Amino acid sequence: MSQFNLDTCHIIDLPKITDSRGNLTFVEGGRHIPFDIKRTYYLYDVPGGAERGGHAHKGLHQLIIAISGAFDIVLDDGHRKQRYHLNRSYFGLYVCPMIWREMDNFSSGAVCLVLASNLYDEADYYRDYADFIAAASK
Repeated sequence: MSQFNLDTCHIIDLPKITDSRGNLTFVEGGRHIPFDIKRTYYLYDVPGGAERGGHAHKGLHQLIIAISGAFDIVLDDGHRKQRYHLNRSYFGLYVCPMIWREMDNFSSGAVCLVLASNLYDEADYYRDYADFIAAASK
């Protein structure tokens, strides 16, 4: 059985510096999140009703932030599922390895920022749910 499960995933309250000219939030790898940041990407212009994700990672750690708008993430460790609603740019959802994720319910104009522990590697993905479940139960 995987060393990671839903109890490892959690919302991280990021620093928020409030100013009358606008707020500022920052993320420092290894300080605010439990990994060094090696890759950053973002999702935007997601059509209404579309779903993203539908995969798990073997070794990748991620922090997922709703920079603008809102969306939901359903996390699944092979035994339990939990839905998170992200709608604040100063909250990030830490997702550890071996967690299946599905993203939906994107609001108009939503922007999803993902900070990742490794560079892109197709070999790190489980894209078939049955393969993920078999690996997660070992």
